[in-house]
Amino acid sequence: MKKILSMLLVVVMLLGLGAAAFAAEDGKITIWTWDPKFNIAAMNIAADMYHVDHPDVEIEVQEVLSDDIEQNVATAATAGDLSTLPDIMLCQDNSFQKMVTNYPEVYTDLTDLYDFEGFGPAKQAYSIIDGRHYGIPFDAGTVVGAYRTDYLEQAGYTIDDLKDITWDRLIEIGKDVKEKTGYPMFSGQAGSVDAIMIMLQSCGASMFNEDGSVNLKDNEPLKEVVADYMAMVEAGVFVEVNSWDEYIGTLSNGSVVGTFNGCWILATILSLDDQAGKWDITNMPKLANAEGATNYSNNGGSSWAITQGTDVDLAVDFMQMYRNVEFYNAILPTTSAIATFSPAKEGEAYSAPSEFFNGTPIFATILEFGEQVPSNITGAYYYDARNAVSTAVTNAMNGGDIDAELATAEDTVNFAMGF
Repeated sequence: MKKILSMLLVVVMLLGLGAAAFAAEDGKITIWTWDPKFNIAAMNIAADMYHVDHPDVEIEVQEVLSDDIEQNVATAATAGDLSTLPDIMLCQDNSFQKMVTNYPEVYTDLTDLYDFEGFGPAKQAYSIIDGRHYGIPFDAGTVVGAYRTDYLEQAGYTIDDLKDITWDRLIEIGKDVKEKTGYPMFSGQAGSVDAIMIMLQSCGASMFNEDGSVNLKDNEPLKEVVADYMAMVEAGVFVEVNSWDEYIGTLSNGSVVGTFNGCWILATILSLDDQAGKWDITNMPKLANAEGATNYSNNGGSSWAITQGTDVDLAVDFMQMYRNVEFYNAILPTTSAIATFSPAKEGEAYSAPSEFFNGTPIFATILEFGEQVPSNITGAYYYDARNAVSTAVTNAMNGGDIDAELATAEDTVNFAMGF
């Protein structure tokens, strides 16, 4: 009887191992990503180029939303069955460390499998955990300052007057421009803290310390950021609006001079045919006092992950497309997906001047900006901290003491982390 029970136990264990097994190697690459006109379009072009030398490899690109990818990863890891996952999947950069930290059995360590030379250090940092690479960088969220040159000219300024400046100087110029033209420099969605996060990363500062602990209440660069942001709003240089659509509306209806945001915002600006030739770009302002302050930052972007399994080698081979300059030149005209792979700037599509932006080779310029973006620490609780900072800033804007508000925000995040 004991022998039978022992044999049954072995069978159960083997069945359990089978359930937890990876998808069998089948010479097929399955990819999960979102946005048919951006990520999916780019992957389909990569597939077409890969098929030239690998005609027998089947590549299936499936549309799966970002939130659904994260939920499916959590479900698969909890069930111990990774066979339900694709070979390759896209992950938001700000979520990458959270996902790998929570579900390390899902993500392939690519450190010794892939060549990361040529990708910007700040971009790589999003998917590096404990010194190991888990993501292949893709699109840039490199921040640009985009301005209506006709409005600047009315006030006696050029785009060069906005280059390499501090936020203090920006506010001075912004007040003068508004007085002479009636237009504020910037707009943004109230409570979204995109601007705060952009300004914070520009000096390499973070909401967390290197050991993962929360860094809010004693974060001097963050306090300087909040002070500069509040000064812009109080001076009427930055106008807060109620929704994303209203923010986009201020650009399309010409009620602001410009914006500072991830370079993906240029796709919206480029769609404004009646404003062609009236825009140009430069870098963003920097903090005046923070150590390590630069005129460069990032907002958004994503990276590719490869699921642990038997088709890892095939997936890694396919992802060599993301080190191919011709690939980036092929996807740029149709997707506006700007690379974070520096050699791409030598390609014809990147070096070409943009008539819309006064002849500036905007894509090569953005790649150069991206090379100078400081790294920051996101961690598994990035969005908890972001939400807490949003509340702190909103309360400070309504008369609260910023020191007290950031102390409360830190307590809130510590509670979420179980401390």
